[in-house]
Amino acid sequence: MAEAEGTHRPSADEDAITLDAGAANSAVRRLNETNTKFVALSGEAKLATDEEHAMTIREALRRYPKAVAWSVLFSTAIAMEGFDLVLISAFFAYPSFTKKYGVPSHSKKGGYQIPAPWQAGLSNGARVGEILGLLLNGYLAERFGMKRTMIGTLILLSGLLFIPFFAPNIETLQVAEILLGFPWGVFQTLTTAYASEVCPVVLRGYLTTYVNMMWGVGQIICTGVLRSLLARTDQWSYRIPFALQWMWIPGLLIGLALAPESPWWLVRRGRYADARKALTSLTSSRSADELDQTVSMMRHTDEVEKEISSGTSYINCFQGVNLRRTEITCIAWVIQASCGASLIGYSAYFFEQAGLPTTVSFDFSIGNYGIAIVGVFISWFAMTYLGRRTIYVGGLALCCTIMFTVGFVSLAHTTAASYATGTLLLCFTLTYDVTIGTLAYSLVTEIPSSRLRTKTIVLARALYNCQGIINGVITPYMLNPDFWNWKGKAGFFWGGLGLVYLVWAFFRLPEPKGCTYEEIDILFEQGISARKFKSTKVDLFQMEPRTELQTVMAKEE
Repeated sequence: MAEAEGTHRPSADEDAITLDAGAANSAVRRLNETNTKFVALSGEAKLATDEEHAMTIREALRRYPKAVAWSVLFSTAIAMEGFDLVLISAFFAYPSFTKKYGVPSHSKKGGYQIPAPWQAGLSNGARVGEILGLLLNGYLAERFGMKRTMIGTLILLSGLLFIPFFAPNIETLQVAEILLGFPWGVFQTLTTAYASEVCPVVLRGYLTTYVNMMWGVGQIICTGVLRSLLARTDQWSYRIPFALQWMWIPGLLIGLALAPESPWWLVRRGRYADARKALTSLTSSRSADELDQTVSMMRHTDEVEKEISSGTSYINCFQGVNLRRTEITCIAWVIQASCGASLIGYSAYFFEQAGLPTTVSFDFSIGNYGIAIVGVFISWFAMTYLGRRTIYVGGLALCCTIMFTVGFVSLAHTTAASYATGTLLLCFTLTYDVTIGTLAYSLVTEIPSSRLRTKTIVLARALYNCQGIINGVITPYMLNPDFWNWKGKAGFFWGGLGLVYLVWAFFRLPEPKGCTYEEIDILFEQGISARKFKSTKVDLFQMEPRTELQTVMAKEE
C-alpha cells in the first residue's frame, strides 16, 4: 500500500542506535498504533513533560507554593510517630517510668530496669500494628483517596491515645502500642506518596525527604520534653508526654479538611475534571492550557503503565518488570533500619549504658536529633548537585565505617571512651540523615510505577517494620546490662550487616534524579542496568502523532 501523505517513517539511524527511537519506545509505539485516545494525549503530554524538565527550583516554588504547603501539612503527621517511638525507647532510661513499670535492677543498686523482653515487646508492639495499618492502607487509600484516609486515621488516633495515658500497668501499655501502630502505619506511606504526587519533578526529592525531617522534629520535641521533666518523680513526668500527642491532631484535621486530593489518584480513578480542579488548588500562575497539559501527561503515563503492566493489586507488584521495582523499593528502605540506625532510637538508653550520666544522656540525645534535622537540610543541598545513587551508596559506606569505629572504641572501658562513643554516634546520625535516612524517602516514591506506588511503598515500609521488629528484639538485649551487655560493641554487628547491603546498592540501585515517572517506566521496561540509568536518554515523544486514518492505514500495511 502506498505511503499516506504526512506519515512519518524513522530513518535507519534513528531506529537502530538510540534508545529513545528504538526499543525504549516499544510500549509507546504499540499504543500509538492501536489507541487513538492515547495519540490525542501525546501532544499535550509532551509539552507538559518538556516544561517539567525545564523548570528550575525557583520557578517550581513560584508555580507550586500551595502544593508545597499541602505536602508539608501531610508530612507533619509523621512527627507524631517520631515523637511516640522515641518516647517509649527513651522511657527505658527514665527513672520515674522504670520505677512504675519496671523491676529492681540486678546491676544497678537501688535502680530499676524495664526487662529486655518487655523492652522488645513495647518497641515492637507499634511496629506490629504499623504493618497491619500499612497493608490495609494499600486498599483504603486506593479506594477512598489519600485525603479521606488520613482524616479517618487521625480521628481513630485521637481516641486510641487515651489508652497509654491511663495505662495502669505495662501490659496495658503493650496493647496501646499495638493499636497506635495502625494509624502510624497509614501515616508512613500516605505522607510520602502524597508528597510525590502533588509536586513537579524538580521538587520531588525535597518534599518527599521532608518527611524524614518531621521524624527528627518529633524526636527532638519528645526528648526535650522528657529532659525538662526529668527532675519530676511523680506519675505526671511520664503522663504529660503521652498527653502532648493530642496537640498535633486539631490543626491537622482542620488543614486536611481543606486540602486537595492527589491529582494522580483522581486520574487513576478516571476523574479527569476533578484532577484538573485539584491541580488548580495546588498551583498558581498557570494557564488553563498548562493545567490541561499536565492532566494529559498524567493520563499518558497511566496509559503507558496499563500497556506495560495492567492491574493494581498487591500481586502485580511481583509480576514482570514490577518485581525489580518492588525489590529496589523494599531493600532501599530496609537498609535504613539495617545499618545501625536503631541505636539512634535508643540513644538516651544507649548513652546511659555506655557510661554517661542520665542527664548527659538526654542532652546528647537532644543534640543527636537536632543533628538529624540539620542533616536533612544538608541533604537537600547535596541533592541539587549530586544524584540519589551517589549520595546513598557513599553514605552507606561512611555509616559502615563509623559503626566499626564505635565497636573498636568501645573496647576501651574508660570515661573518655564513653564520650567518644557518644560523639561517634552524633557523627553517624549526621551521616545517616544526610544520606540514607533522607534519600530513602525519595527513592521509594520514585522507583514504583504510578499505578502501584501506594501498594509498593506499603510493601517496602512493611518490610522495613519487619526489620524494625528484629531490631526491637535484639537491640535491647545488646544494650541491657542484665542480658548481652554489648554496649558500643554493637557497632561491629551493624557495620558488618551494612557492608552486605553496600554491595547490593552498588549493583542494584538506579539513579532516578530528573526523570519523569513515565521515563522511569520505560527505563525499567527495557531492563536498563542500574548503573546506566543516569546516562541513558529517553525521548518518549520522538514519533509524530498519527491521525485516526493514518493509524488504520498503518494496520492495513
